[in-house]
Amino acid sequence: LECHNVTRFLQLLFQCILFCYVSFWNKDGALPDRCQGIEFDAIALDEKGNALFFKDEYLWNGYHGPAQLSNESFKELDDIHGIGHVDAAFRMHNIDNPDDHDHIYFFLDDKVFSYYNQSLEDGYPKDIQQDFPQVPSHLDAAVECPKGECVTDSVLFFKGHDVHVYDIATKTVKVKTWPNLPVCTSVLRWLEHYYCFHGHNFTRFHPITGEVNGPYPKDARHYFMRCADFGHGGGYQTPKCSDVKIDAITSDDAGKTYFFAGPIYARQDTARDGLHAFPITRGWKEVTNGVDAVFSYTGKLYMIKDDQVYIYKGDAHYSLIEGYPKTLREELGIEGHVDAAFVCPSEHTVHVIQGQNIRNIDLIATPRVVTQDVPLMLSGIDAAMCGSDGIKMYKGSQFYHYENMVTLTSRIAQMPQNITGSMFGCRD
Repeated sequence: LECHNVTRFLQLLFQCILFCYVSFWNKDGALPDRCQGIEFDAIALDEKGNALFFKDEYLWNGYHGPAQLSNESFKELDDIHGIGHVDAAFRMHNIDNPDDHDHIYFFLDDKVFSYYNQSLEDGYPKDIQQDFPQVPSHLDAAVECPKGECVTDSVLFFKGHDVHVYDIATKTVKVKTWPNLPVCTSVLRWLEHYYCFHGHNFTRFHPITGEVNGPYPKDARHYFMRCADFGHGGGYQTPKCSDVKIDAITSDDAGKTYFFAGPIYARQDTARDGLHAFPITRGWKEVTNGVDAVFSYTGKLYMIKDDQVYIYKGDAHYSLIEGYPKTLREELGIEGHVDAAFVCPSEHTVHVIQGQNIRNIDLIATPRVVTQDVPLMLSGIDAAMCGSDGIKMYKGSQFYHYENMVTLTSRIAQMPQNITGSMFGCRD
C-alpha cells in the first residue's frame, strides 16, 4: 500500500511539473503555427472526411485554421493538459463490421482509444494488444489499408523502419522492414495514396512494398495546408464558385466523382473523404493537355481530348488499355469537337453533346454508330453527368437539372442554378 502511494505521488508530481512547464511555455498565449514547419505526431481523417493533424497537445482540424487543444475535441486522450501526445492514429476501414467502420483509433504509449463522432467508445482505453494482438506499443504511425490496395483489409503500424502489417480478419501480423522509406512520424491514406510524413516533409509510398517513386520528399506546406508563400497542390488555388468552369465531370461504378478543369482534376468519393485538387497527369499520365469530355462505362473511364479517345481500366489506380488512344472515328464513329458526354446508370448508350445537338451512340454495337441525333434547347455546354437524381448540364458557373432524357430533349426551358461550394469545394 505504501509503495502504491509513493508511486501515485510521483505520478502526480510528474504531472504537475509537466503542467507548469506547458503553462510557462505558452504563457504568452501563442499557439503553434504549422506553416513554420512542424513534424506532426499523427494525422488521420475523421468519419466526416476532415483531416486531423496532431502535435503535442494540439490539433488542427482541416487544411487551414489555427491550432486548438486536442482534449477539447477528444477529452479522454489527455485528462490533464500537457501530458504526452498522440503516437499514431488512423480511421478504420472495415465495411464487414459496421460497428467498427469509420471509427478513429488513437494510440498513446501502450493504450488505444476508439472514437466515433468525438465520443469515446465503451470499454476504452484498452491495452493495444487487446484490440491488436502482436502490435507493439509506443508506435510512430499507423494507417488503414483496404483490400485491393493491400492484399487483405489491413492496418499498417510503423515503428522505426519496421512495418507491422495487421490483418483485420485473422488478427495476425507480418513484419516488414523498409529501410529506404524515412522513419514516419505520421502516415495518411488519402484517395488510395499513402503519405509518410517526416519533419515538415512527406514521401508517397506503395503500401505493399514501401517503394517510393517520384521526386520525394516534398514540403507538406505546399500540399496539405494553406500557408502564405506556399502553393496549394502545385500552385492550385480554390476558386470562387462564380468563377468555376469545368471541362468534364463523371461518376464511376464505385460512386467516385471526378471534376476536370484545365490541367487539374478533383475527386470526391463521399463527403467523408473531402475534396482535393491534383494535376490530371498524376492520375492519367498520358493525358497531358486537359480533357474535353469524360464518361464512365463498365468499370472503364473514357477520356476525350480533340479527336483522341483514351480508355482506362478502373482498379485501385487507372491504367491505359493497350492500343489506346484511338481516334473518335475509330472508337465512337463520330468526328468533330466534343463538348460533353455521359452515360446513365445501367444503360449502354453514351450521349455525346456537340454544339446544340446530342448524339446517342450504342456502346454494345460493333462498329459503333450514331443511333439518334436530337437538337437541344441549350448551347455552349461545358460538361454533363447522369445519375440517380437525373441529368445535370454545366455551363460556366451554372447548371441545369433535368429529370431524364425526355425532359432534356423537350422544348421546355429549365431555369439555371448556381454551382455551390458544397458541390465542388469552391468558395461561395
